[in-house]
Amino acid sequence: MIADLIRQATAQLREAGIETPEHDAKLLLAEAAGVELRDVDKALLMGEELGTAERFARFQSMLARRAKREPLQYITGHAPFRYLDLKVGPGVFIPRPETETVVQAGLDWLTRNGMIHPRVVDLCAGSGAIGLSVVSEVPGSQVWAVELSPNTAEWTRRNLSATAKKYPSIASNYHLEIADATSFATLAQLDGTIDIVITNPPYVPQTDIPEQPEVRDWDPELALYGGSADGTLIPERIIERAYRLLKPGGVLVMEHDLTQGERLVAYAKAIGFTAAHTGKDWTGRDRYLFAVS
Repeated sequence: MIADLIRQATAQLREAGIETPEHDAKLLLAEAAGVELRDVDKALLMGEELGTAERFARFQSMLARRAKREPLQYITGHAPFRYLDLKVGPGVFIPRPETETVVQAGLDWLTRNGMIHPRVVDLCAGSGAIGLSVVSEVPGSQVWAVELSPNTAEWTRRNLSATAKKYPSIASNYHLEIADATSFATLAQLDGTIDIVITNPPYVPQTDIPEQPEVRDWDPELALYGGSADGTLIPERIIERAYRLLKPGGVLVMEHDLTQGERLVAYAKAIGFTAAHTGKDWTGRDRYLFAVS
């Protein structure tokens, strides 16, 4: 019975320390059976069966990986982000819901300013979540994305290819460069021409190693740690790079750690941004820097 299967799987994941064991068990079963999560809930309600021996074996394999604290998104191979479903796996940072807030702040600014063909830069592109959201949600936008890791950039390319199938016009409007996002030489030809930089750089303080095994043991360190004890070294370099890229009146929207808001606002003003403040995420926590050049 499917109810017994979910009950046993939930118990296994709970024992492994998973915070949402029943949800994860249902989601993995849905993935193994090739159905939606709502179909699993319906089967539970109606007492229906979902599968074959092959599907059951696939589910057990996925369950064992999750019990070892491998991220759910790596097991399923994809992660939702705004209107996209992004391919993810080992070597790429899994996009988080709080980053959707950062993108929304940038899109709101574009809307308020009536920008029809904005020029946008996504520094530290990772899966491509930020830049691909912008280029697919803002018709006519031009996006330049920068990613340091060639391995991670393969995931960016996969997501560009998948997104372009849904939004064919973006293929010529999204430009990926494998380079150091903090280097003044990267995208130097665009200096002074960009309307907005939206970025989620590495920012976790090196003294604050995450407790969650899914983050600590699986997220790429290159995408996680901010390069200094307080995690602000790389974000500060990103602020400097963004300042050169932006045209006068342009905007930087940059995600950061909950502890870094005041310092990064001060740093942005110190290097020349005319205004800067901290924006909050959906839970009311300090989440991003919003700075006007």
